[in-house]
Amino acid sequence: MSSFSFDRDNSLYKNRDALLEEYTPNNLVGRDDELEEYHAALQPIINGEAPSNIFLYGKSGVGKTAATRFLLNQLQEDAAKYDDISLSVIEINCDGLNSSYQVAVRLVNTLRDPADQISNTGYPQAQVYSFLWDELDKVGGTIIVVLDEVDHINDNSILYQIPRARSNGYLEDAKIGLIGISNDLSFRDSLSAKVRSSLCEKEVSFPPYDANELQKVLSQREQVAFHDGALADDVIPLCAAYGAQDAGDARQALDLLLEAGDLARKDAKQVTEKQVQEARRKLERDRIMEGVADLTQHARLILYALTSLEAEGATPARSRDIRPRYEQLCNHIGTEALTSRRMRDHLADLAMLGVISSTEKNEGMSGGKYREHSLKQDLQLVVSALEETIELAGVHESIRPYYQTAAEENA
Repeated sequence: MSSFSFDRDNSLYKNRDALLEEYTPNNLVGRDDELEEYHAALQPIINGEAPSNIFLYGKSGVGKTAATRFLLNQLQEDAAKYDDISLSVIEINCDGLNSSYQVAVRLVNTLRDPADQISNTGYPQAQVYSFLWDELDKVGGTIIVVLDEVDHINDNSILYQIPRARSNGYLEDAKIGLIGISNDLSFRDSLSAKVRSSLCEKEVSFPPYDANELQKVLSQREQVAFHDGALADDVIPLCAAYGAQDAGDARQALDLLLEAGDLARKDAKQVTEKQVQEARRKLERDRIMEGVADLTQHARLILYALTSLEAEGATPARSRDIRPRYEQLCNHIGTEALTSRRMRDHLADLAMLGVISSTEKNEGMSGGKYREHSLKQDLQLVVSALEETIELAGVHESIRPYYQTAAEENA
């Protein structure tokens, strides 16, 4: 038999899929207050009344989408008991759809037969909306339109048109409720007043999970995903603690538990703290690698300059301290350095990405206000993520030991 044959290994997992993002549990834990508020906003539908428009907001991984799927599944199941309620749900993720036009086209094509799709270009926006109203009226009854990651849409048009479609006479047979879900806490404030009054008829805020709530989430998934005794006693509390540190993100806590389980399946009979620590290092490295890979060349050079200063113990550093090192790197690869203002913009972007930390200082009349910067992530991980940039710009003496280790890890 080949050494690369595939045999089933169910020693740890009962149902590994229970740790994946698309899994919806039978009962949602850790979000009791939010579910109660959300349930009340959906209640008019089961009473045969016009649906409310609902806006959910909170950081990524705090249960907005999971709560929506959980409650809408329950709502559809309960609505089926009543002969006078016809309920349909349409869910669209707006990631990659940056205009109302594109969202409207996606909705039309979701409702239409695959042989009768419309293209993303070539129609006036008013005609696309006309197509949409026709398709919605064909479905009829009560329709819930869910726009997840709604903050990706750059204009307000569809967020105004859908909630007002019936009152504006565009729909006869369909009653529409719009649910907008946003990871951007400031998105609501960017909406025009008329859109805010339509979309935000009911609002539900989802705060970050704390460690106790994350333990409930992870324990629930553990019972479905793993065999009894597959996890050491300290695994769930440790994953929950790390998740609470990572902005209260349940998705990251579940990813950590999943990665630890996969590592344990290779060489252990039980998931222990050792696998959790290994999984955390791997996931952090992957996140940093992915984030750095998406940066512009100049952003990577600025990060390299700061990283070399960090290795010398010369951080926190002001932008004026980072600039000479950045200019040296630019000269080495034959490119012109950005202006000081643009360099500061890139430092702000790196801070938003979570790779560096930036702290504002105020020395009053004598020194004024300025920012100091340092690495937020492990120096070794950042050097690994910058390997290609370091090869291009040359290995600075301060990071040579880290670079040699990174090259060995990436070999």
